[in-house]
Amino acid sequence: MADILPKKNEEYGTKEYWDQRYSQESEDASFDWFKSYQDIAEIIRELIPDKSSKVLMLGCGNSTLSQDMYDDGYKNIVNTDYSGILIEKMQHKHQESRPEMEWHEMDIRDLKFDNDVFDVAIDKGNILAHLVLSSLINAKPIAGTMDAMMTAKADVWDPPDEVVQNCNREVDEVLRVLKKGGIFVYLTFGQPHFRRRYLDRPDTTLEIRKLGEAFHYYLYIVRT
Repeated sequence: MADILPKKNEEYGTKEYWDQRYSQESEDASFDWFKSYQDIAEIIRELIPDKSSKVLMLGCGNSTLSQDMYDDGYKNIVNTDYSGILIEKMQHKHQESRPEMEWHEMDIRDLKFDNDVFDVAIDKGNILAHLVLSSLINAKPIAGTMDAMMTAKADVWDPPDEVVQNCNREVDEVLRVLKKGGIFVYLTFGQPHFRRRYLDRPDTTLEIRKLGEAFHYYLYIVRT
């Protein structure tokens, strides 16, 4: 494990670090930044009662969320990640056991999907925060962890224009590919005063739920 840890926290903000890390990890390796599917399954089933819904997983990484949802009956899942190495591994790992899942190397600021094709998009602590981190440390955007944002040497209360633009571009793209009546589910450590500005959009509704007890998480639900 020590061999794949970065020498500096800032390396979490580079695509090169993640490509190298995924190339060193076994195909069976997995990591969830926080909250396993078992922790949030009841919420997911509440928000997505129709298990035939077409789900877009943003910045999937090697989290088990997609496979756990698939095994729970959500067969129509399309996974995207910035690392081509990761996507190739995940395709190979799941091609026989979960053949209906799709895997695509893709930048979430420029999704290569048509308009109005997904019922649900899920960002489990992966994207908005990591675009923030990567911009603050002048690195390429990646799929990483919300915790890593705290390593950035910048003012999270007044982020640079590049940060705002990148975060808005993700939400723009998500809303573009969601069908009318679709939902964007975003689970994160990020408190509302840091995230609402990106998620509160015209012609949508935003619901925010606080989860956890001593240590809080936030669930943002944008309905189109």
